[in-house]
Amino acid sequence: MREVNTMSLKETSKFIALILRHKPEEIGIALDEHGWANVDELIAGISKNQPFTMADLEEIVRTDEKQRYSFNEDKTLIRANQGHSIPVDVELEAVEPPKYLYHGTGVKYVDSIEEKGILPKSRLYVHLSSDYHTAEKVGSRHRKPVVYCISAEKMAKDGYVFYKSVNGVWLTKEVPTKYFKRDSFD
Repeated sequence: MREVNTMSLKETSKFIALILRHKPEEIGIALDEHGWANVDELIAGISKNQPFTMADLEEIVRTDEKQRYSFNEDKTLIRANQGHSIPVDVELEAVEPPKYLYHGTGVKYVDSIEEKGILPKSRLYVHLSSDYHTAEKVGSRHRKPVVYCISAEKMAKDGYVFYKSVNGVWLTKEVPTKYFKRDSFD
């Protein structure tokens, strides 16, 4: 009979996000320049602290509601789709954004955002969503959400570059204050 993991798959998924986005050294692995980690090494590293198998990893990748992870074709490598604080190139292609994108945050960040713009802080990119509801949900993690509407089409015309990760998150290096309003442009 199979041992029950001491951490739930959801908790393990968050731990994998920490490893693949920020601290691979935490379990003694390395990422390549494109953010890929060897699957066997990842499993072995996690298994030092709890029972963990390839089946567990496949279940996490398949069921993660934010689709944080991708395998390569033969499932020997895995990476986080975005959200890195360590310098990796996840091989994103520049894409023309829609007219508007949205950024959800918490009330405590409003003063800084409205003074300095939307910055990636410890990440490589600012994360944006294509719909208000998703941004509001993201902002809700900070209790009372605040949503900014970004004039992405105007930013692109002015030379800002946008990327879209495989899980649908829009990314850009920064959003200066002149390109956003709280809630909506309508």
